[in-house]
Amino acid sequence: MRRPLVLLAALVMSLGGLAVAPGPAQAQAAAEPTVTRLPFGHPADVVSAGDRVFISGGRDATQIVVASAAGAITATIDGLEGPTDLQLSTDRRTLYVALPSADKIVAYDTGSLTQSAVHDTAGGTCPSTLAYAGRYLFFGYGCSGESGEIGKIDLARQPAVVTTGLTGQRFGAPRPATALRNSKVLFVGDEGGSPWTGYSYTIGAGGTLTSVGSTSQLGGNLSDAAVDPTGATVYTASGSPYRLQSFSMADPTRTGPSYSIAPYPNAVELTRDGTRIAGGSDAAYDGDVFVFDIDGTSVAAFDLGGRDHLLTRGGLAWAPNGRRLYAISDDGSAYQAPAQLHVLPVPAA
Repeated sequence: MRRPLVLLAALVMSLGGLAVAPGPAQAQAAAEPTVTRLPFGHPADVVSAGDRVFISGGRDATQIVVASAAGAITATIDGLEGPTDLQLSTDRRTLYVALPSADKIVAYDTGSLTQSAVHDTAGGTCPSTLAYAGRYLFFGYGCSGESGEIGKIDLARQPAVVTTGLTGQRFGAPRPATALRNSKVLFVGDEGGSPWTGYSYTIGAGGTLTSVGSTSQLGGNLSDAAVDPTGATVYTASGSPYRLQSFSMADPTRTGPSYSIAPYPNAVELTRDGTRIAGGSDAAYDGDVFVFDIDGTSVAAFDLGGRDHLLTRGGLAWAPNGRRLYAISDDGSAYQAPAQLHVLPVPAA
C-alpha cells in the first residue's frame, strides 16, 4: 500500500480522467485535474506556451503533440526523428526541438506550427538537452560514454552559427539550465555520474563560458535542473537524496533550502516569477508531484495513477500564469500503454 499523504487533492484514475476527493477545508481550493491519453508510450518532455502545450514523443517516436491549455489534443507535428528535449524562447513564440538521432535542432512557430529553422549540430553530436539564454540556445550533446559537451547556437547571426566544445569539459550526459531573466548564467549538471557533479558558468561576450565553480557529492543520478528567474539559485532533482536540492550559482558549494518529496526525485520546475517550485518523483508507491511556495510551505500534492502511471523524467511544466501544472506519465517500464498528459490545477497564492 501507499503510505498516507496529506494531499491537496487525492486523485483516482478512471477511464475518462482523474477524479478529485478533496478534504473538507480544501473543497474550494482548485478545480479537478484532467488526463489525456497520448499517441505514444514514452514521452520525453512537456512545455507550456500558455494557450498551447507541447509534448515530445521521445527517441522512438516521430511526433510532437499539441494540446490546448485544458489538455485537449488539437494538432500534431509529425515526421520528426526522435524528438526529445523541448525549449521555448522567452517570448514563447518559438519552440526548439532536439533531434539527437538526426544531429539537428529544429524550430517551430508556436502560433502557426510551421517550421522556421533547422540547425545542424554536426554528425555524431546527438544533441539531446536545451537551454535558452537571450541570443543563444545552449545544448547538451554526446552520443555515448564520456563524449558529452556543451554547444550553442547564436540566433542573432544570420544564418545562425553553431559552435560546439564550449567548456573543455567532458560529460557523461550534460544537462544545461538557464535563468528566465538573466542571460548571463548557465548551469550544467552531469547526468552521467553517480554521484553527479554540477558546474556554474557565466556567459560572456560572444557566448563564451567562464567557469564559476563546481560541486560534487550531490547524490545519485541527476534527472533535472532549473535555475530561478534571477539566476541566483539552481534547483535539482536526482534519484537520491529524496528531496529537491538548491545551490548558489555564484558559489555552487553553498547549499540552500531543500524540499522533501517522495523517493527517487526526477523532475523540478519553477514558476516564471520564481515564487513556487514543483517537484516530481519516479515513485510507484508514493505521491508523484509536489508543489511548494519557495519558502517551503506545502501547496499541493498529486498522484498520477499508482504503479500504472509514473511521472516521466523531467516531465513537469508550469503554465505561464502559474495556475496550472502539466505532468506527463508513462507505464514506467515497457512503454506499451499510452502515455498521459495530466493537467493539475494549482490554487492561487
